Formats: sequence, C-alpha cells, structure tokens
Amino acid sequence: MAPDQEKDPLDVDAAIERLNRALALQYRSTLGYTVAAGSVIGFEHQGVADLLWRFAQAELDDTRRVVEKIVTLGGEPVVAPAEVVLHTAPEDMVAWLVEVERETLEAFQDVIPTTGHTADSEALEHRLEHLIMRKQEQVDALERARRRS
Repeated sequence: MAPDQEKDPLDVDAAIERLNRALALQYRSTLGYTVAAGSVIGFEHQGVADLLWRFAQAELDDTRRVVEKIVTLGGEPVVAPAEVVLHTAPEDMVAWLVEVERETLEAFQDVIPTTGHTADSEALEHRLEHLIMRKQEQVDALERARRRS
C-alpha cells in the first residue's frame, strides 16, 4: 500500500457541508461588522467604528477564501447569510457581534474533524486555524472594549 493510501483522507462531502454552514455565518460576520462600522454615531464611538471596519475587511478576505475552498472541493457555496440584526446603541451592537462571532467560531472549528491527515487536508485545517485565531482576536478586542474600569 502506498504511503498516501495509509493516511486518513479529507472527508470532502462533510467538509463542504460544514464549510457551507460556517459560510452563512461568515457572511453574517462580514455584513454585521460593515453595518456596525457604518451605523455607529457619536464622537466617542468613531474609534470603534474604524476598528469595526478593519474587522469587516478581514472578514471579507476570509469569506473569499472559504468560498474558494468550497469550489475547489467541488461544492457549491451557499449565498444566503445568516440574519444580521441592527442595534442602534453601539454597546448592544458590539454585544451582538461577540455573541454571533462565538457561534461562527464554533462552526469553523466543527469543520476541522473532517480534514484528515493528507497534505490537502492539512492545508485546509491550517487555513481554518488561522481564520479561527484571527476571529478570536477580534472577539477579544471587542470584549476588552466592552469592559468598564
């Protein structure tokens, strides 16, 4: 048996299914940060608006990569986002973003068990780990911003 045949392969169908579940949530992240960045009012909140816009741009970049991976695996990416909710109070919007980002983080983590141990599957797992790390750092930043001294 060739060494490649002894390795645990990528479960393509399960990976596509779980990536698509995460992708709908990822669309929500991209839209949520964009809406939050554009709707924050008041001088005291303009710094956080810029931070939210940087997060939106990073989300868009990762969204493209997830779509590319689904297509590369032979799947068809979902196009409908999970529901985005507008909150007029910046504190409420940040709280909502933290809540939905935790759900999105879990959805991306749920893809990892499908990845197996071949080169292509390790590359997918590594991409997911970077995406998860970046998103978690955003959640951490939002959590720090919510704290009162």
